[in-house]
Amino acid sequence: MSKFWSSTVKNTEPYQPGEQPYEAGVIKLNTNENPYPPSPKSIESMKLAVNDHLRRYPSPTLDQLKIKIGEKEGVSDQNVFVGNGSDEVLAFAFQAFFEPNEAIKFPEITYSFYPVYCKLFDIPFQEVPLKEDLSIDVEGMKSAIGGVIFPNPNAPTGIALNIEQVEEIVKANANKVVIIDEAYVDFGAESAVQLTHTYPNLLVTKTLSKSHALAGMRLGYAVGQKHLIQGLIRIKNSFNSYTINRVTLAGAEAAVQDEEYYREILNQIIATREWCKDVFEALSFEVVDSKANFLFLKPLHVDAAYLYEQLKIRGIYVRFFNKPVINGYIRVTVGTDEEMRALIQAVKEIVRCQVHNYV
Repeated sequence: MSKFWSSTVKNTEPYQPGEQPYEAGVIKLNTNENPYPPSPKSIESMKLAVNDHLRRYPSPTLDQLKIKIGEKEGVSDQNVFVGNGSDEVLAFAFQAFFEPNEAIKFPEITYSFYPVYCKLFDIPFQEVPLKEDLSIDVEGMKSAIGGVIFPNPNAPTGIALNIEQVEEIVKANANKVVIIDEAYVDFGAESAVQLTHTYPNLLVTKTLSKSHALAGMRLGYAVGQKHLIQGLIRIKNSFNSYTINRVTLAGAEAAVQDEEYYREILNQIIATREWCKDVFEALSFEVVDSKANFLFLKPLHVDAAYLYEQLKIRGIYVRFFNKPVINGYIRVTVGTDEEMRALIQAVKEIVRCQVHNYV
Protein backbone atom coordinates (compact mmCIF):
# COMPACT_ATOMS: atom_id res chain seq x y z
CA MET A 1 0.00 0.00 0.00
CA SER A 2 1.64 3.19 -1.21
CA LYS A 3 0.15 5.25 1.63
CA PHE A 4 2.97 3.91 3.81
CA TRP A 5 5.66 5.12 1.40
CA SER A 6 7.88 8.02 2.39
CA SER A 7 7.91 11.15 0.24
CA THR A 8 11.31 10.02 -1.08
CA VAL A 9 9.86 6.78 -2.39
CA LYS A 10 6.84 8.52 -3.87
CA ASN A 11 8.99 11.01 -5.76
CA THR A 12 11.55 8.47 -6.96
CA GLU A 13 11.64 7.37 -10.61
CA PRO A 14 13.57 4.09 -10.54
CA TYR A 15 16.06 3.05 -13.19
CA GLN A 16 14.53 0.79 -15.84
CA PRO A 17 16.86 -2.13 -16.58
CA GLY A 18 16.83 -4.09 -19.80
CA GLU A 19 14.43 -6.99 -20.16
CA GLN A 20 15.53 -10.30 -18.67
CA PRO A 21 13.88 -13.04 -20.77
CA TYR A 22 13.72 -16.46 -19.14
CA GLU A 23 12.45 -18.58 -22.02
CA ALA A 24 14.94 -20.99 -23.54
CA GLY A 25 16.60 -20.39 -26.87
CA VAL A 26 16.54 -16.58 -26.95
CA ILE A 27 19.49 -14.50 -28.09
CA LYS A 28 20.04 -11.88 -25.42
CA LEU A 29 21.76 -8.79 -26.79
CA ASN A 30 20.12 -6.11 -24.65
CA THR A 31 22.05 -5.73 -21.38
CA ASN A 32 25.69 -5.59 -22.50
CA GLU A 33 26.71 -8.80 -20.79
CA ASN A 34 29.88 -10.55 -21.89
CA PRO A 35 29.04 -13.44 -24.27
CA TYR A 36 31.96 -15.52 -22.98
CA PRO A 37 32.37 -17.27 -19.61
CA PRO A 38 34.44 -15.88 -16.74
CA SER A 39 38.00 -16.95 -16.16
CA PRO A 40 38.21 -20.65 -15.19
CA LYS A 41 40.54 -19.58 -12.40
CA SER A 42 37.88 -17.23 -11.07
CA ILE A 43 35.21 -19.95 -11.17
CA GLU A 44 37.47 -22.40 -9.36
CA SER A 45 38.34 -19.83 -6.68
CA MET A 46 34.65 -19.19 -6.01
CA LYS A 47 33.93 -22.91 -5.76
CA LEU A 48 36.69 -23.31 -3.20
CA ALA A 49 35.31 -20.36 -1.22
CA VAL A 50 32.03 -22.18 -0.64
CA ASN A 51 33.11 -23.81 2.62
CA ASP A 52 32.52 -23.59 6.35
CA HIS A 53 34.15 -20.13 6.48
CA LEU A 54 30.88 -18.73 5.12
CA ARG A 55 29.63 -18.72 8.72
CA ARG A 56 32.03 -15.84 9.39
CA TYR A 57 31.80 -12.27 8.11
CA PRO A 58 34.05 -11.34 5.18
CA SER A 59 36.80 -8.77 5.53
CA PRO A 60 35.34 -5.27 5.96
CA THR A 61 38.54 -3.67 4.59
CA LEU A 62 39.05 -5.94 1.55
CA ASP A 63 42.81 -5.50 1.81
CA GLN A 64 43.89 -8.38 -0.43
CA LEU A 65 41.49 -7.49 -3.23
CA LYS A 66 42.51 -3.83 -3.07
CA ILE A 67 46.14 -4.86 -3.39
CA LYS A 68 45.37 -6.97 -6.47
CA ILE A 69 43.31 -4.21 -8.09
CA GLY A 70 46.02 -1.68 -7.27
CA GLU A 71 48.62 -3.86 -8.99
CA LYS A 72 46.37 -4.13 -12.04
CA GLU A 73 45.74 -0.37 -12.19
CA GLY A 74 49.22 0.80 -11.25
CA VAL A 75 48.16 2.49 -8.00
CA SER A 76 48.44 1.88 -4.27
CA ASP A 77 45.79 -0.18 -2.51
CA GLN A 78 45.07 3.04 -0.58
CA ASN A 79 43.79 4.52 -3.84
CA VAL A 80 41.18 1.78 -4.36
CA PHE A 81 37.59 1.49 -3.12
CA VAL A 82 35.48 -1.64 -3.72
CA GLY A 83 31.70 -2.02 -3.82
CA ASN A 84 28.84 -4.25 -4.97
CA GLY A 85 29.04 -3.39 -8.63
CA SER A 86 29.92 0.06 -9.93
CA ASP A 87 26.30 1.19 -9.40
CA GLU A 88 26.77 0.97 -5.64
CA VAL A 89 30.13 2.72 -5.92
CA LEU A 90 28.45 5.51 -7.91
CA ALA A 91 25.63 5.80 -5.38
CA PHE A 92 28.19 6.25 -2.60
CA ALA A 93 30.08 8.79 -4.72
CA PHE A 94 26.95 10.89 -5.30
CA GLN A 95 26.46 11.06 -1.54
CA ALA A 96 30.13 11.63 -0.74
CA PHE A 97 30.96 14.38 -3.26
CA PHE A 98 27.82 16.11 -4.57
CA GLU A 99 25.84 18.67 -2.57
CA PRO A 100 22.02 18.94 -2.52
CA ASN A 101 22.08 22.63 -3.46
CA GLU A 102 24.72 22.54 -6.22
CA ALA A 103 23.85 21.37 -9.74
CA ILE A 104 26.10 18.72 -11.25
CA LYS A 105 26.59 18.17 -14.98
CA PHE A 106 26.25 15.05 -17.07
CA PRO A 107 25.41 14.42 -20.75
CA GLU A 108 21.77 14.67 -21.79
CA ILE A 109 22.02 11.20 -23.36
CA THR A 110 23.89 8.92 -20.98
CA TYR A 111 23.53 6.22 -18.34
CA SER A 112 20.03 6.76 -16.98
CA PHE A 113 20.98 5.93 -13.39
CA TYR A 114 22.51 9.40 -12.98
CA PRO A 115 19.23 11.36 -12.86
CA VAL A 116 17.76 8.61 -10.67
CA TYR A 117 20.51 9.12 -8.08
CA CYS A 118 20.16 12.89 -8.33
CA LYS A 119 16.47 12.76 -7.55
CA LEU A 120 16.97 10.18 -4.79
CA PHE A 121 19.66 12.26 -3.07
CA ASP A 122 18.07 15.64 -3.89
CA ILE A 123 20.95 16.81 -6.08
CA PRO A 124 20.07 19.30 -8.85
CA PHE A 125 21.52 18.56 -12.27
CA GLN A 126 22.17 20.08 -15.67
CA GLU A 127 21.98 17.83 -18.73
CA VAL A 128 24.48 18.86 -21.40
CA PRO A 129 23.23 18.11 -24.95
CA LEU A 130 25.40 15.87 -27.07
CA LYS A 131 27.06 17.25 -30.17
CA GLU A 132 25.51 16.58 -33.56
CA ASP A 133 27.65 13.45 -34.00
CA LEU A 134 26.38 12.15 -30.59
CA SER A 135 29.73 12.72 -28.88
CA ILE A 136 30.00 14.39 -25.48
CA ASP A 137 30.34 18.19 -25.63
CA VAL A 138 33.65 18.82 -23.86
CA GLU A 139 33.08 22.57 -23.59
CA GLY A 140 29.62 22.02 -22.17
CA MET A 141 31.00 19.83 -19.40
CA LYS A 142 33.26 22.57 -18.07
CA SER A 143 32.70 24.94 -15.11
CA ALA A 144 30.12 22.83 -13.28
CA ILE A 145 28.69 24.28 -10.08
CA GLY A 146 28.52 21.01 -8.17
CA GLY A 147 30.61 18.46 -10.08
CA VAL A 148 30.62 16.29 -13.19
CA ILE A 149 29.93 12.68 -14.06
CA PHE A 150 30.00 10.92 -17.43
CA PRO A 151 30.78 7.48 -18.82
CA ASN A 152 33.74 6.98 -21.11
CA PRO A 153 32.85 5.37 -23.45
CA ASN A 154 29.41 6.93 -23.15
CA ALA A 155 26.26 4.84 -22.92
CA PRO A 156 24.21 4.08 -24.91
CA THR A 157 26.22 5.50 -27.83
CA GLY A 158 29.56 3.80 -27.17
CA ILE A 159 31.48 6.91 -28.28
CA ALA A 160 34.67 7.58 -26.30
CA LEU A 161 36.54 10.78 -25.58
CA ASN A 162 40.31 10.63 -25.91
CA ILE A 163 42.46 11.11 -22.83
CA GLU A 164 43.26 14.72 -23.73
CA GLN A 165 39.56 15.59 -23.83
CA VAL A 166 38.96 13.86 -20.50
CA GLU A 167 41.84 15.78 -18.93
CA GLU A 168 40.44 19.03 -20.31
CA ILE A 169 37.17 18.43 -18.45
CA VAL A 170 38.96 17.47 -15.24
CA LYS A 171 41.16 20.59 -15.34
CA ALA A 172 38.18 22.85 -16.08
CA ASN A 173 36.43 21.64 -12.90
CA ALA A 174 39.41 21.77 -10.58
CA ASN A 175 37.39 22.71 -7.50
CA LYS A 176 34.76 20.00 -7.89
CA VAL A 177 34.86 16.22 -8.20
CA VAL A 178 34.79 14.75 -11.70
CA ILE A 179 33.68 11.11 -11.90
CA ILE A 180 34.55 9.07 -14.99
CA ASP A 181 32.41 5.94 -15.26
CA GLU A 182 34.61 3.46 -17.15
CA ALA A 183 32.29 0.45 -17.28
CA TYR A 184 33.21 -0.12 -20.95
CA VAL A 185 36.74 1.26 -21.13
CA ASP A 186 38.44 -2.11 -21.75
CA PHE A 187 36.74 -2.50 -25.12
CA GLY A 188 38.77 0.16 -26.89
CA ALA A 189 39.04 3.42 -24.93
CA GLU A 190 41.92 4.80 -22.86
CA SER A 191 41.51 4.74 -19.08
CA ALA A 192 41.77 7.95 -17.08
CA VAL A 193 43.24 6.12 -14.07
CA GLN A 194 46.64 7.50 -15.09
CA LEU A 195 45.30 11.02 -14.46
CA THR A 196 44.36 10.26 -10.84
CA HIS A 197 48.04 10.61 -9.89
CA THR A 198 47.91 14.26 -10.95
CA TYR A 199 44.37 15.44 -10.25
CA PRO A 200 42.98 15.35 -6.69
CA ASN A 201 39.41 15.92 -7.98
CA LEU A 202 39.26 12.87 -10.27
CA LEU A 203 37.52 9.61 -9.39
CA VAL A 204 37.42 6.74 -11.89
CA THR A 205 34.92 3.90 -11.44
CA LYS A 206 35.15 0.45 -13.03
CA THR A 207 33.31 -2.86 -12.97
CA LEU A 208 34.04 -6.56 -13.45
CA SER A 209 30.55 -7.04 -14.94
CA LYS A 210 31.43 -6.33 -18.57
CA SER A 211 35.08 -6.94 -19.40
CA HIS A 212 35.50 -9.72 -16.82
CA ALA A 213 32.19 -11.51 -17.55
CA LEU A 214 31.07 -11.32 -13.92
CA ALA A 215 27.81 -9.37 -14.10
CA GLY A 216 26.14 -11.96 -11.88
CA MET A 217 28.77 -11.54 -9.17
CA ARG A 218 28.42 -7.74 -8.68
CA LEU A 219 31.85 -6.24 -8.09
CA GLY A 220 32.88 -2.69 -8.91
CA TYR A 221 35.60 -0.36 -7.73
CA ALA A 222 36.86 3.21 -7.82
CA VAL A 223 40.35 4.64 -8.16
CA GLY A 224 41.31 8.08 -6.88
CA GLN A 225 43.51 9.92 -4.44
CA LYS A 226 43.31 8.92 -0.77
CA HIS A 227 41.01 11.73 0.36
CA LEU A 228 38.38 10.66 -2.20
CA ILE A 229 38.67 7.01 -1.20
CA GLN A 230 38.29 7.94 2.46
CA GLY A 231 35.12 9.85 1.62
CA LEU A 232 33.66 6.74 -0.03
CA ILE A 233 34.66 4.56 2.92
CA ARG A 234 32.87 6.90 5.34
CA ILE A 235 29.66 6.61 3.34
CA LYS A 236 29.96 2.82 2.97
CA ASN A 237 30.58 2.27 6.66
CA SER A 238 27.52 4.35 7.47
CA PHE A 239 25.41 1.71 5.68
CA ASN A 240 27.19 -1.63 5.85
CA SER A 241 30.83 -2.40 6.62
CA TYR A 242 30.58 -5.93 5.21
CA THR A 243 29.53 -5.16 1.66
CA ILE A 244 31.35 -7.88 -0.32
CA ASN A 245 30.75 -11.58 0.40
CA ARG A 246 33.52 -14.17 0.66
CA VAL A 247 32.67 -15.93 -2.60
CA THR A 248 32.72 -12.70 -4.58
CA LEU A 249 36.03 -11.71 -3.02
CA ALA A 250 37.63 -15.00 -4.05
CA GLY A 251 36.32 -14.74 -7.61
CA ALA A 252 37.34 -11.11 -8.00
CA GLU A 253 40.89 -11.65 -6.75
CA ALA A 254 41.40 -14.43 -9.28
CA ALA A 255 39.74 -12.51 -12.09
CA VAL A 256 41.83 -9.34 -11.85
CA GLN A 257 45.00 -11.45 -12.01
CA ASP A 258 44.04 -13.51 -15.07
CA GLU A 259 44.89 -10.84 -17.63
CA GLU A 260 45.88 -13.34 -20.34
CA TYR A 261 42.44 -14.95 -20.40
CA TYR A 262 40.55 -11.69 -20.42
CA ARG A 263 42.72 -10.08 -23.07
CA GLU A 264 41.83 -12.98 -25.36
CA ILE A 265 38.06 -12.60 -24.97
CA LEU A 266 38.23 -8.80 -25.11
CA ASN A 267 40.08 -9.03 -28.43
CA GLN A 268 37.44 -11.42 -29.71
CA ILE A 269 34.59 -9.07 -28.76
CA ILE A 270 36.38 -6.12 -30.37
CA ALA A 271 36.98 -8.11 -33.58
CA THR A 272 33.30 -9.14 -33.72
CA ARG A 273 32.19 -5.56 -33.12
CA GLU A 274 34.33 -4.21 -35.95
CA TRP A 275 33.15 -6.93 -38.34
CA CYS A 276 29.52 -6.16 -37.49
CA LYS A 277 30.04 -2.44 -38.02
CA ASP A 278 30.95 -3.13 -41.62
CA VAL A 279 28.02 -5.49 -42.10
CA PHE A 280 25.44 -3.05 -40.74
CA GLU A 281 26.84 -0.19 -42.79
CA ALA A 282 26.41 -2.38 -45.87
CA LEU A 283 22.80 -2.95 -44.79
CA SER A 284 22.21 0.84 -44.87
CA PHE A 285 22.42 1.40 -41.12
CA GLU A 286 24.02 4.50 -39.63
CA VAL A 287 26.65 2.98 -37.34
CA VAL A 288 28.08 4.94 -34.44
CA ASP A 289 31.81 4.45 -33.82
CA SER A 290 31.45 2.44 -30.62
CA LYS A 291 34.41 1.67 -28.35
CA ALA A 292 32.23 -0.41 -26.03
CA ASN A 293 30.88 -3.97 -26.16
CA PHE A 294 27.76 -2.84 -27.98
CA LEU A 295 26.72 -1.16 -31.22
CA PHE A 296 24.42 1.84 -31.54
CA LEU A 297 22.62 1.49 -34.85
CA LYS A 298 20.19 3.67 -36.79
CA PRO A 299 18.24 1.77 -39.46
CA LEU A 300 17.55 3.91 -42.52
CA HIS A 301 14.91 1.70 -44.18
CA VAL A 302 12.85 0.58 -41.20
CA ASP A 303 11.58 2.18 -37.99
CA ALA A 304 13.81 1.43 -34.99
CA ALA A 305 10.89 0.61 -32.68
CA TYR A 306 9.43 -1.74 -35.31
CA LEU A 307 12.80 -3.45 -35.77
CA TYR A 308 13.13 -3.90 -32.00
CA GLU A 309 9.67 -5.49 -31.75
CA GLN A 310 10.18 -7.74 -34.76
CA LEU A 311 13.50 -8.99 -33.41
CA LYS A 312 11.84 -9.71 -30.08
CA ILE A 313 9.16 -11.78 -31.83
CA ARG A 314 12.01 -13.81 -33.33
CA GLY A 315 13.58 -14.35 -29.91
CA ILE A 316 16.34 -11.77 -30.29
CA TYR A 317 16.42 -9.10 -27.58
CA VAL A 318 18.07 -5.74 -28.25
CA ARG A 319 17.52 -2.37 -26.55
CA PHE A 320 15.32 0.46 -27.79
CA PHE A 321 15.24 3.82 -26.00
CA ASN A 322 12.02 5.74 -26.61
CA LYS A 323 13.66 9.09 -25.94
CA PRO A 324 14.18 12.20 -28.07
CA VAL A 325 17.43 12.30 -30.08
CA ILE A 326 17.99 8.52 -29.87
CA ASN A 327 14.55 7.03 -30.61
CA GLY A 328 15.71 6.26 -34.13
CA TYR A 329 18.39 3.86 -32.86
CA ILE A 330 18.69 0.40 -31.36
CA ARG A 331 21.52 -0.72 -29.10
CA VAL A 332 22.91 -4.19 -29.71
CA THR A 333 25.26 -5.98 -27.34
CA VAL A 334 28.12 -7.69 -29.15
CA GLY A 335 27.51 -11.42 -28.76
CA THR A 336 29.33 -14.42 -30.12
CA ASP A 337 29.90 -14.61 -33.87
CA GLU A 338 27.10 -17.19 -34.08
CA GLU A 339 24.66 -14.92 -32.25
CA MET A 340 25.59 -11.93 -34.40
CA ARG A 341 25.12 -13.94 -37.60
CA ALA A 342 21.64 -14.90 -36.40
CA LEU A 343 20.89 -11.24 -35.63
CA ILE A 344 22.12 -10.10 -39.04
CA GLN A 345 20.04 -12.72 -40.83
CA ALA A 346 16.92 -11.68 -38.89
CA VAL A 347 17.56 -8.00 -39.61
CA LYS A 348 17.90 -8.74 -43.32
CA GLU A 349 14.56 -10.55 -43.33
CA ILE A 350 12.78 -7.77 -41.41
CA VAL A 351 14.17 -4.99 -43.57
CA ARG A 352 13.43 -6.93 -46.77
CA CYS A 353 9.81 -7.50 -45.73
CA GLN A 354 9.31 -3.90 -44.68
CA VAL A 355 10.79 -2.48 -47.87
CA HIS A 356 8.69 -4.91 -49.94
CA ASN A 357 5.51 -3.72 -48.14
CA TYR A 358 6.27 -0.13 -49.12
CA VAL A 359 6.84 -0.95 -52.79
